[in-house]
Amino acid sequence: MGAALVTAVCVAPQVGVATGASTPAVLAALEEKYRNAATLQATFLERYSENGKQVRVEAGTAYFLRPGKMRWEYEQPEKSVFLVDGKYVWFYAPADHTATRMPTKKSEDWRTPIAFLTTGMKLSKLCSSVELAKDAKPSLAGDEVYRCVLRAAEDKPGGRPQGVLFEVTSQNELARIVVPQGAGTQIEFEFKNWLWNPALPRTLFTFEPSPTTVIVNGLLPEAPGMRQ
Repeated sequence: MGAALVTAVCVAPQVGVATGASTPAVLAALEEKYRNAATLQATFLERYSENGKQVRVEAGTAYFLRPGKMRWEYEQPEKSVFLVDGKYVWFYAPADHTATRMPTKKSEDWRTPIAFLTTGMKLSKLCSSVELAKDAKPSLAGDEVYRCVLRAAEDKPGGRPQGVLFEVTSQNELARIVVPQGAGTQIEFEFKNWLWNPALPRTLFTFEPSPTTVIVNGLLPEAPGMRQ
């Protein structure tokens, strides 16, 4: 998702960091580059897998606005929109004429790994540890893959450490995020064509349903990335 994680001004001392000399510098450069942007835009490819088998692929364009707003426009295989307007999380499928919404605070934000894109969150706040993932192969030669253990998972009662992988290019751009969902499932986001501070109208982050749209309050069973 759907649609989303999405990292560190300077990796703070309390974060466990790999011993490789380049790791702190790479992570600091990544976070600083994104921290300096008020708006962001990128094309994305989203893959949903179960037990190592790819079961769904979606593609589109994602837009980010600080603080805390984002819009994921899915073009393939069908048109849909996942929108976070700061108050609600929306999922809208034009073909169904239905929009599902729920308060942002109550939503299961599976895009936590990319929270720094809209909040400026530091790695020290997002991850309890970050290290070079030597067992993970980058999608492109020259990229580096890191493993972040999310604090959010540890803070939940009974939560288990969740290792999210994120790939960084030699230009300090976010290329890929792999988010495990449990029970052998995972979501992978691949990003390309990043734009920094594009002129985005604020109305892009406001949901305006048509008169025929039915609005349903509750969970988002059809949220991108959660569909089977």
